[in-house]
Amino acid sequence: MKYWLGWAALLLAVAILLLTFVNASWLAPTPVGGVKLIAHRAVSQLFHHKGVSHGTCTANLILPPVHDYQENTARSMQAAARLGADIVEIDVAPTADGKIAVFHDWTVDCRTEGKGEVRTKTLAELQALDIGYGYTADGGKTFPFRGKRKDHIPSLEEALAALPNTPILFNFKGTDPREADQLAAALTAARRKVVERRDAFYGAAGPVERIRTHFPKAWATIKEQGKACTKDYLIYGWTSIIPESCRNGTIFVPLNYQWAFWGWPNRLIQRMQGVRARVIVIGNYGSDAGEGLTLPEQLGEIPSTFNGYVWVDDIWTVGPALRPGRDFRTQAQMDAAEAGLKRRRERLE
Repeated sequence: MKYWLGWAALLLAVAILLLTFVNASWLAPTPVGGVKLIAHRAVSQLFHHKGVSHGTCTANLILPPVHDYQENTARSMQAAARLGADIVEIDVAPTADGKIAVFHDWTVDCRTEGKGEVRTKTLAELQALDIGYGYTADGGKTFPFRGKRKDHIPSLEEALAALPNTPILFNFKGTDPREADQLAAALTAARRKVVERRDAFYGAAGPVERIRTHFPKAWATIKEQGKACTKDYLIYGWTSIIPESCRNGTIFVPLNYQWAFWGWPNRLIQRMQGVRARVIVIGNYGSDAGEGLTLPEQLGEIPSTFNGYVWVDDIWTVGPALRPGRDFRTQAQMDAAEAGLKRRRERLE
């Protein structure tokens, strides 16, 4: 009996040793390059995420504003790029007159004074709406952006003009493959060099699979594929076998679960590069703060050798923390941002 127990212990020790070396980050090559920030919806108003579902109106859940930018506008896109975003994520949707609008919601009811689905309105009708109409941080007592009309719902062409040299991550809001055909045609007409510019696409399977036929060399991620890659790698990444779901795809690494990813960070990066997959660090899984980084100090939780992408919800503060030389904010704006950060930190305690 002792003989077999001894052999079992030895085999276990050897297995642990092999696992340690196979997944050792320090034995993998040091990644080349630095971290790249993705500005989710450009510069936007942050909001409470607790209890938020797909159809929740988030404009009436915003935190007290520390700036006057609205998500997905040309002005906010330009600000995100200036603040250090390497990629700006925007949402695209077709209009009733064959144009493409940049707008997050399925309907205009939440953020504007209008009613109805985006797809049932012409671009002119959308741009006539007050994009800041519905935002409130105090349950409807005040509406800080109503009537200001500093911005409007931009067209795709306005978005491209706002970001001529910055890569764009296009998020398909619908599931119809024809939306990819329309976007590809519009990008070609605008002479946007998608692959050279390093633009990317993500969304439902229908439009993403179709956009791959137009731009086969571009980064295009199906949301469900990204979730599958992440789950599969957690389950059997220890074997060093890369899940098929990760091939040409994306893996998401939550800040608070980095420890669970085999070979993190260097070995994992090497493995994903081998199957042409991208790595995106996101915010804390299960947090009410949001999908991406919302506090500058969260950058310090990411390994210094990481050279992939970081999903950022608050580029207004996270961008300058990483790249202070690109901070164009006034002292008053920085003071307001710091006060907002203090409130958020207290809320998380």
